Amino acid sequence: PNQQSSPTQNHRSTAMKLVKSTTAGLLSLGFAATNTLAFQPALTNLQRQTPHTTLSIPTSLDAVKDGQEVATIQILMSDTGGGHRASANALRDAFNVLHETEPNRFPLPIHCDIVDIYTDYGPFFPYNQYVPLYKIMAEYTFLWKWTYEIGATPIGMWLNDFFSELWCFDPFKECMSRDPLNPEKQSGERADLVVSVHPLCQALPLKILNSLDTNGASRKEGRTTPFVTVVTDLGGAHPTWFNAGVDKCFVPSTVLREAAMRRGVKDEQIVQYGLPIRRGFWRFGADYSQSPTVENEAEEMKGVHHKPTIRDQLGLLDIPTVLIVGGGDGMGGIVSQAKAVGEKLQALASKRGDMDGPVFQMVVVCG
Repeated sequence: PNQQSSPTQNHRSTAMKLVKSTTAGLLSLGFAATNTLAFQPALTNLQRQTPHTTLSIPTSLDAVKDGQEVATIQILMSDTGGGHRASANALRDAFNVLHETEPNRFPLPIHCDIVDIYTDYGPFFPYNQYVPLYKIMAEYTFLWKWTYEIGATPIGMWLNDFFSELWCFDPFKECMSRDPLNPEKQSGERADLVVSVHPLCQALPLKILNSLDTNGASRKEGRTTPFVTVVTDLGGAHPTWFNAGVDKCFVPSTVLREAAMRRGVKDEQIVQYGLPIRRGFWRFGADYSQSPTVENEAEEMKGVHHKPTIRDQLGLLDIPTVLIVGGGDGMGGIVSQAKAVGEKLQALASKRGDMDGPVFQMVVVCG
């Protein structure tokens, strides 16, 4: 407190204030692409004090050029299932489009550094083998059930936090210290905002940011780098998703809002805004009947729902529809659930004999 703040510290302090003061936080940018840019966060303040002059890796932003100021976001995830990376990619694409389509409102390119922190920075087994272990548990679901339930107990969560901090703090600190525009280089530049889209990327990353922002003085407090969680589960979530220390926690349902509050996350920290939407589903204003192969951002962002044409393209009728979705690897008894729901719908339809044609329809996303 007695030391003069550096430009980078002042920069992150400004970003922190933006996250706390904006109605839905800076992550509303990522979701706003599917909601006609409904929010107005002041991204112009998310500027680096010193422009980057070297870019040695491919970037998702065509607008990024050497020497140009860039707002940076690091997205932490692990490929345990397909949804975490899919959500990270959806957020990245949304950030990109906001700059491309609204340059007056969002003058800076936004670069996302997506990292599988466990696979790339886990020090040893089991941390660097979470992905293959997940695939084994997906095949032998009793292992998944046992691991999930034990890990959700107070002692299980304490043990996970203790050993993760003991063994992973330093390698994960290296990850979160890397330059988002040049991950191979430790330039002293870090991401302006950190986003977690994985349940095991809350507790330890928050401690690391406390340490980084206080120059190692504390792991418990002092964080100035904004941190946001985007929960990618829909109807139920492991308690490790929710940490009261985050600036914003995005949840897709009322059930998860209540789960977050039970874990001590305050109502003002929670944003209920659905799930991130992949770019292929953004074409609300495009003409689906032509099946366009060339992306037209102006058409995509008109914000007009063309549900009739979407239904025609998918072969769906305008009747009550049940959607069944399982995990990325088909976990959760999706076959038995689909059969049970189908039988129930058939029974309900049989009771309505006065109607011609189908009464209900069901769509099953198998993985």
